[in-house]
Amino acid sequence: MATSVAWQPQEQGFNEICRLLEQQISPSSTADKSQIWQQLQQYSQFPDFNNYLAFILARAEGKSVEIRQAAGLLLKNNLRTAYKSMSPSNQQYIKSELLPCLGAADRHIRSTVGTIVSVVVQLGGIAGWLELLQALVTCLDSNDINHMEGAMDALSKICEDIPQVLDSDVPGLAECPINIFLPRLLQFFQSPHTSLRKLSLGSVNQFIMLMPSALFVSMDQYLQGLFLLSNDPSAEVRKLVCAAFNLLIEVRPSFLEPHLRNLFEYMLQVNKDTDDDVALEACEFWHSYFEAQLPHENLKEFLPRLVPVLLSNMIYADDDESLVEAEEDESLPDRDQDLKPRFHSSRLHGSENPEDDDDDIVNVWNLRKCSAAALDVLSNVFGDEILPTLMPVIQAKLSASGDEAWKDREAAVLALGAIAEGCIKGLYPHLSEIVAFLIPLLDDKFPLIRSISCWTLSRFSKFIVQDIGHQNGREQFEKVLMGLLKRILDTNKRVQEAACSAFATLEEEAAEELAPRLEIILQHLMMAFGKYQRRNLRIVYDAIGTLADAVGFELNQPVYLDILMPPLIAKWQQLPNSDKDLFPLLECFTSIAQALGAGFTQFAQPVFQRCINIIQTQQLAKVDSVAAGAQYDKEFVVCCLDLLSGLAEGLGSGIESLVISLFPNLTWKSPKRKCILTNKRYF
Repeated sequence: MATSVAWQPQEQGFNEICRLLEQQISPSSTADKSQIWQQLQQYSQFPDFNNYLAFILARAEGKSVEIRQAAGLLLKNNLRTAYKSMSPSNQQYIKSELLPCLGAADRHIRSTVGTIVSVVVQLGGIAGWLELLQALVTCLDSNDINHMEGAMDALSKICEDIPQVLDSDVPGLAECPINIFLPRLLQFFQSPHTSLRKLSLGSVNQFIMLMPSALFVSMDQYLQGLFLLSNDPSAEVRKLVCAAFNLLIEVRPSFLEPHLRNLFEYMLQVNKDTDDDVALEACEFWHSYFEAQLPHENLKEFLPRLVPVLLSNMIYADDDESLVEAEEDESLPDRDQDLKPRFHSSRLHGSENPEDDDDDIVNVWNLRKCSAAALDVLSNVFGDEILPTLMPVIQAKLSASGDEAWKDREAAVLALGAIAEGCIKGLYPHLSEIVAFLIPLLDDKFPLIRSISCWTLSRFSKFIVQDIGHQNGREQFEKVLMGLLKRILDTNKRVQEAACSAFATLEEEAAEELAPRLEIILQHLMMAFGKYQRRNLRIVYDAIGTLADAVGFELNQPVYLDILMPPLIAKWQQLPNSDKDLFPLLECFTSIAQALGAGFTQFAQPVFQRCINIIQTQQLAKVDSVAAGAQYDKEFVVCCLDLLSGLAEGLGSGIESLVISLFPNLTWKSPKRKCILTNKRYF
């Protein structure tokens, strides 16, 4: 594959590459895909291989669109690593083939070309391809929809990937590229073509954070364009309009202050959009508004209309995946995707990958969750002022009868939980009634009502515990505690998770109040430990650890240890040193060791020894994973160090005899050989 200035493909090479691409993308091909990939990789060693790919993409009109597109995608990937080392003549050839394709008849080809154009600009800059700017302007100013769409697609990808290059001075140009393109983008807001309205609006939105001077001075025109597009027939355009207002209220709220009333009216309207993605973007506005620290009084008069909209949007959508998952009982095995990554939060060192706990179970941000979060924010901003509007709606939904109304009842319980903290002053006089109403819902026939009732009760935990000093309050606390324990043993995995998480919250608030009830609590937790699958087992570990933290040395009684320790030790012995399911178990043992103090002595030696073994294995794996028989993961080291620290804290001076028994040659008083627990150099 020789390279020349006036490059031309050789027929044999052209045909061979096309054949390989066809076999690669064909679902019916019997060829070994990995072998095809290896052959393509071998061809990529030739200096002009990428020229062939550009030629196939741009000129192989006798080939299928799929083959041409495959060539383009491979070209894009190759350029990311090879472009800067390519000869200038090959770079120029590829760029010259791309430009005429901006207006290709097939939109898939145009889209692929736009992606490659953005990659080339990222790697070579605008100054290295001034012809591109002229080509884009020519296409945008034409009346040919293919040319306008192709240029707009490429420009939108540049704006998304590297907007700053368009807001920089370019040698050879009299003005910044954004000054050239912005008037054309704003003009396309009025295009009869949906694709051009969408691409142009999305492109301008990319510059809100940068706020170039061209956009700053054109802000009135931009805002006029946004209001013009606010009721666009395209849901994608309406979503981009909401996104623009969210960005503006975040970074330049002063631009929107003169338009706030109209903006509130619009967001209220779009919060009820038939497209959930549009409604979700509109719902984000309320969060953005309060974060912008604009006067809250501006919104107060809209609360009677906003609150019911939020509550309405908190009802489960028919296609919500939670509805499907709620039907899964405990007998169904966990899927790999159910086991989200978890990261140890070290007591000593922190975690570099903190995990955001999600009160709801399925970690997909949607309109329901966003609306509940917005109601939470409103309750914290306006407090009891929202109750006159909200409570009649909640009461109406709670009293709705019939199986078909269960989603309304569930949303009402969610709303109570959302306002539990912000409106507690107004709710507190009615707390006993609220809790008395929620407790029977723990036994509701619908799993999602049982699970949300667990969560909502946990939101009131602090206030339930505060009332223990009164007879009625103590009785109610007992009912909540037993109700949650019962739900911990639910047959539905979703309810199990909600109940266990809610109980952990109650443990934190109740602390020593749990001591008289330890036996029955441990019995329930260990029954759950015996029946839960991997995902929910992690939450049981957390609940056990939280219980140990809450009651401390009260746990150090034979009757309790006989319930608690045998299953944990059995699991400890069952899991191999390289199993990440050890993380939550190690964390659980850390809390138990600290709580039991000297009472942990009978379990300390095997736990201590295994922590040392795991650390040694991990240190070897860091150097030679094959010899260690494990892949290095520093989380094992951090978890074990935390547990060793917990042992030292719990055992106090008793740690000395333990360490000496395991390390008889360790000299404690030598300044050069400190205790292994306090000198990480030994690890």
